[in-house]
Amino acid sequence: MKRSSRRAKIARPVRVRPSDPNDEHFEDLPVSVNASKEGIFFSTRRKSYYKGMRVFVTFPYSSPHDPMNCEYVAEVVRVEELPNGKSGVAVHFKMSMNFSGAKSPGAAH
Repeated sequence: MKRSSRRAKIARPVRVRPSDPNDEHFEDLPVSVNASKEGIFFSTRRKSYYKGMRVFVTFPYSSPHDPMNCEYVAEVVRVEELPNGKSGVAVHFKMSMNFSGAKSPGAAH
């Protein structure tokens, strides 16, 4: 699959949770390795990721109730073995979940 946007090396906290109730529930808080408009790549010690897995991804993540959090429905498109017992996980954003209705700064009211 050809990339449609460039990836930038960016280390930001991420929160990942499975969206499928059949998957074991967890909350992973890895740090991104790189990111593009379409997705992110991160490394983790968690072994429960698999290709095709649906997840909720909050990126960047600061705290559970930060109104600036942006949550996405995403799909794991690649899982690769990394050194030190870690796995590299690539996720592709499917859609944004932000329905807060927050107005952007400077928007007309």
